[in-house]
Amino acid sequence: MADHGYDKGRLDLPFVGIATFAKRHYEANWGALEADVAVLGAPFDFGTQWRSGARFGPRAVREASTLFSFGHAGAYDHEDDATYLPENVRIVDMGDADIVHTDTAKSHANIETGVRAALAAGALPVTIGGDHSINIPCINAFEDQGDIHILQIDAHLDFVDERHGVRHGHGNPMRRAAEKPYVTGLTQVGIRNVSSTAREGYEDARAMGSEIFSVRQARKLGPKGVIDRIPKEARVYVTIDIDAFCPSIAPGTGTPSHGGFLYYDVLEMLQALAQRNEVIGIDLVEVAPDYDQTGSTAILAAQILLNFLGFIFHERASRE
Repeated sequence: MADHGYDKGRLDLPFVGIATFAKRHYEANWGALEADVAVLGAPFDFGTQWRSGARFGPRAVREASTLFSFGHAGAYDHEDDATYLPENVRIVDMGDADIVHTDTAKSHANIETGVRAALAAGALPVTIGGDHSINIPCINAFEDQGDIHILQIDAHLDFVDERHGVRHGHGNPMRRAAEKPYVTGLTQVGIRNVSSTAREGYEDARAMGSEIFSVRQARKLGPKGVIDRIPKEARVYVTIDIDAFCPSIAPGTGTPSHGGFLYYDVLEMLQALAQRNEVIGIDLVEVAPDYDQTGSTAILAAQILLNFLGFIFHERASRE
């Protein structure tokens, strides 16, 4: 009997039904989460310095994720000869954190509450932004989770300390993270071109434990070479800004930067990371769908997340 699962239940094609992440179960009660992966929307973009619109990112990425949700039992990859995300990997959609317009502190606090709920349930938190400032409450939520290392895949360093009194915008998250005693280091990859962070920000980042690679430097090292620079024993939180990718394939973002990564550049880094280190949290940010009428940016974001989750849980299963 075939075990691909196409003959179980309704056909449930991607364009049918409610667009939860990968069309998985929606759990509104955060105190009753039973999952391996808990997906939280963080539709907050008050931290942007130029084009807004990332508040619609979670909705767009959820919609795009339905493309990869045909209802069969996992996704077979012929190159790896592996079936990723089989039925026993429990993914739930927590819905969105409550965002209070113009109130950064309260909105960030609500995002942190959601990530803490996922962690309390023993689930891997996956937060979809929103602008990159949503990483700040995500990292705050790991306060009692032990030491972590951060892998940032991004066009911009996001290491501004304070500018005109702003300390919690989308130019600040990696600085706020580096200040945490439980963040033992950062690996910042894809950083390029004119940046919102001045020279002293780069100097501060390196002094506070960051290793910084441009796209060209990362390509010289290769995906595995980049990941091998992360301490092998480190538990790694991954933050992915969609503008790490070249805008030729990801135009739907507020601050596009040409010369970015292509799909396999990033995918192979994430696969190498999953094979080598424990991944303890993920956020993906800065998808602003209104700047991409093709929808390909949101599809890229959904595909990267689902493949990365597939790699993580495939490695976990192989070690059991």
